[in-house]
Amino acid sequence: MGRAYNVVDADGHILEPLNLWVDYIEPKYRDAAPKLVRDSDGKQRLQVGDQLLGSKKGLGALGGVGARDGTVVDDTMEYEQGRKGGFDPHARIPDMDLDGIDAAFLYPSIGLFAGAVQDPPTAAAMARAYNRWLADYCKPYPDRLFGVAMIPMQSVNLAIEEMRFARKELGFRGVFLRPNPYNGKMIHHADYEPFWAAAEDLDMSVGFHEGGNSGMVQVGMDRFEERGARHIITHTMEMMLACMAVIWGGVCERHPKVRIAFLESGGGWIAPWLDRMDRHFDDVGFNDSGLKTRPSELFQRNCWIAFEPVEGCLGSLVDYVGPEKILWATDYPHPDGFFPGAPAKVRALLGNAPAATQAAVMAGGAKGFYALN
Repeated sequence: MGRAYNVVDADGHILEPLNLWVDYIEPKYRDAAPKLVRDSDGKQRLQVGDQLLGSKKGLGALGGVGARDGTVVDDTMEYEQGRKGGFDPHARIPDMDLDGIDAAFLYPSIGLFAGAVQDPPTAAAMARAYNRWLADYCKPYPDRLFGVAMIPMQSVNLAIEEMRFARKELGFRGVFLRPNPYNGKMIHHADYEPFWAAAEDLDMSVGFHEGGNSGMVQVGMDRFEERGARHIITHTMEMMLACMAVIWGGVCERHPKVRIAFLESGGGWIAPWLDRMDRHFDDVGFNDSGLKTRPSELFQRNCWIAFEPVEGCLGSLVDYVGPEKILWATDYPHPDGFFPGAPAKVRALLGNAPAATQAAVMAGGAKGFYALN
């Protein structure tokens, strides 16, 4: 009998060890690989080429899970002091057990900034190193920890090559993309058609995942200075634009078997966004999409949306979106994550929903998106 998956974290994170790109990257790319450095203000930041990335608070508190629940995360916290389960799979499993989580799908922390790497071969080497390390992280618990691959979208050919390696050699079920433009082009651009065809052929899920101050183009960064305002804007609005690109831009219609999720951006925006696309689809004066299928129908066939465990509109949108199209996440071990208690928060939002609805939200959506049997 295989493991029963009743509670699935659709978007957890690891904390990359500082020696990852020393130990795993091809030697000729070692000098160009990202490095954790200390800025003039004493904060730890990521150096990628000549760019210093990270918020005003630095990267030190990336593993300081619990800040949203009132845990005080000291501004002097060092990256290496992050939650041990982020670095060590053997320490992560007891934390998952504490919340009754059967499986977690794992995204990067530092590696969310990979899109800022300018040179495609360097980006590819960085992705290969990260994916090999992540496979080793997951290896002791293959039925509970599932890696989501980094791919170098700086080059479509290299991205496809790495996606194939992640699927065929490492057994990964999905890849992640930033919702931001790569090479100045949105993801529905014709240049990316071979990528979408390969994702469909390889049966790989594609999760869009935003990151903080990342060196990539992000909407609203030129209009607001405050960290909170930027986080509100970039994570949600970049995801809305990615959703627009894959649905209104025709990716889903052209690739009927592709699976796409919108992660860590809240979920409440999806209902009015789909409604607005539908209304423009129905209005002959606005419908220049070339689509033959209504946007909401394409979402139902191809897409999933992640809600946060404290997002008040979850219960009211279950019927609109469909419980089997909803994901939730701990965001463990990030400071804006929820640990312990994320599954309990989600159940509280669902209230007295039928058992089938609760089962779909707690695990069914994630199992469908990641093709987890």
